Amino acid sequence: MRTLRNPFRTRSRRLPAALSPGAPAIEAHELRVRLGQRSVLDSIDLTAHAGEVVALVGPNGAGKSTLLAALSADLPAESGEVRIDGRPVTDWSPAELALRRAVLPQTAALSFPFPVADVVRMGRAPWAGTEREDEDDPAVAAAMAATEVAEFAARPFSALSGGERARVALARVLAQRAPLLLLDEPTAALDLRHQELVLRICRERAAAGDAVVVVLHDLGLAAAYADRAAVLHGGRIAVAGPPAEVFTGELLGEVYRQPVEVFPHPRTGVPLVVPHRSTGAVGAD
Repeated sequence: MRTLRNPFRTRSRRLPAALSPGAPAIEAHELRVRLGQRSVLDSIDLTAHAGEVVALVGPNGAGKSTLLAALSADLPAESGEVRIDGRPVTDWSPAELALRRAVLPQTAALSFPFPVADVVRMGRAPWAGTEREDEDDPAVAAAMAATEVAEFAARPFSALSGGERARVALARVLAQRAPLLLLDEPTAALDLRHQELVLRICRERAAAGDAVVVVLHDLGLAAAYADRAAVLHGGRIAVAGPPAEVFTGELLGEVYRQPVEVFPHPRTGVPLVVPHRSTGAVGAD
């Protein structure tokens, strides 16, 4: 029987060194992306540093997922530059790039009913043939434990619920153990408990020295867990900075075209963003 070749299995790869705390893990300068005849991103400048969580927020169609795809080098830019680990992404081979950044897309689809444990183990493929491939088993076990998917390790991926698939996909990314995580709406299919779990994992990875860039729709999660938030509007970054500084009612109301109220949580002081609603009772006689 023919054995499938692992495209990452080569000993000529340059392995990543640990990033210094606060060092730029990824940088985008004057990034522009066009899809067909439409300009989707324009003049994007963004940096994520080792040890921080950066949230990309904004309304539907603002360019969040497109920006994440451009940052990961999965989508070519019309102009501008993205640098990962200090080098342009175009200078890295696919195998070397896979050692430096792990990407979680919006949807996780597989054509074959692989067991959950095998799906998570796919995240270890970039390390095949290196001196760190002996970390495969502990990396897979730790990722499955962190995302609470170990209990259904033997079940086929296709038999899982949407939320379970999302957690398995995240486990695959964590097992990759890249110093840069690029996550596209990792909480979209999750219940309240697992939304919080995913963002706690992001904070833990940042505390361990990784950089995390995450697309979020929930402004409350972004405010509670992100060190910085970049608010996208019309393909540009309208403002970027700590959520406590950039999440204002005026700005968010304009960007989302929905009046909102922003006030500090009474215990933590974290900004709470609430849509402005009328106070009239629904269904009152």
